[in-house]
Amino acid sequence: MSTLAAIEDERWMRQALSLAESVMYLTAPNPRVACLIVRDGRLLAQGATQAVGGLHAEAVALRQAAEQGIGLAGTTVYVTLEPCSHYGRTPPCADALIAAKPARVVIAMCDPNPLVGGQGVAKLRAAGIDVVAMVCTPEALAINPGFVARMVRKTPWVWLKLAASLDGRIALNNGESQWITGPAARADGHHWRARSCVVLTGSGTVKADDPQLNVRHVDTERPPIKAIIDTRLEIDENARVFDGGKVWIFTCRPDSDKAARLAQRNAQVILMPPSGAGVDLPAVMRWLGEHNINEVHVEAGSRLSGALLQAQCVDELLVYMAPVLLGEGMGMVRMDALASLAQAQRFEFIDTQSVSPDIRLRARHLERWNTLLQAVQPGDIG
Repeated sequence: MSTLAAIEDERWMRQALSLAESVMYLTAPNPRVACLIVRDGRLLAQGATQAVGGLHAEAVALRQAAEQGIGLAGTTVYVTLEPCSHYGRTPPCADALIAAKPARVVIAMCDPNPLVGGQGVAKLRAAGIDVVAMVCTPEALAINPGFVARMVRKTPWVWLKLAASLDGRIALNNGESQWITGPAARADGHHWRARSCVVLTGSGTVKADDPQLNVRHVDTERPPIKAIIDTRLEIDENARVFDGGKVWIFTCRPDSDKAARLAQRNAQVILMPPSGAGVDLPAVMRWLGEHNINEVHVEAGSRLSGALLQAQCVDELLVYMAPVLLGEGMGMVRMDALASLAQAQRFEFIDTQSVSPDIRLRARHLERWNTLLQAVQPGDIG
């Protein structure tokens, strides 16, 4: 392929990725996918995956082209995820593309779903369609890390949100924390709530702050499920978190009477095995993966935040830092002391953004990210 053709493919793929981001709050547990149909440098049709049960991106774009009487001869189709090759809630997108007969299909990343896993690419090539794969792969993965994580390791992608002062305090010694960061940072945090499948906190935070844990500042047709780690099932049955939306409570203590009352508030009590003095957090993550949860947004106190980190459950840090110094106070996470720096968990900074007057830092666990990246760009497909 010529350099000019590769540059053109990347340009169109970045436009497709931008379209995929437009359904960020809609598609879970399905991935966020977009499809463009292009001929002679002109966009003919496009589509993005709809809510569960709706059309996939390729089907939306093909329908749009058909409604305009546009044939696909000589076209290039850009799709941000390998077209599916199996029957699920909808027919295989690979078959629909083969029937439409485009000249080329350019794919950002392969589908790690074992039901696909390269078979979509193989079908297209067997039908005589030129397939170019692995264009803007890291950017495509960044839109769907949770879907890929659930397919590859059977657990969701988890980010931990922290709001702290420059000296790393999330609250004063007396517990006062509202508000360390400003309105812009708090509003930005609701984007991360909205894109997640689950917002997770601990019973201590519910008791101290009585949060709603809902999404504000962002319009979403698919609000995340609220989840609470409550080892001894001590949550106040009148807490504001019980507002009619679905709530999952993970506990080690069976109490059928309280569970029945909470069920009337649309809350499900889920018994988990204990680990030390609390709930087995990796078991919670496995349960979430089994229940089609792609992404988990954690907003918790220092104890649960530290426990999640020590249990190796956190993939990404989302840290809002305010230009203020608090002195003595509560640290961001409570973790056991390390014997050496070699034991430290290390993350890689991937983004710094101003949310004036604060800044937002994102840091990713590099090893876990690379595992997912390898899964969506296998060496035998290129």
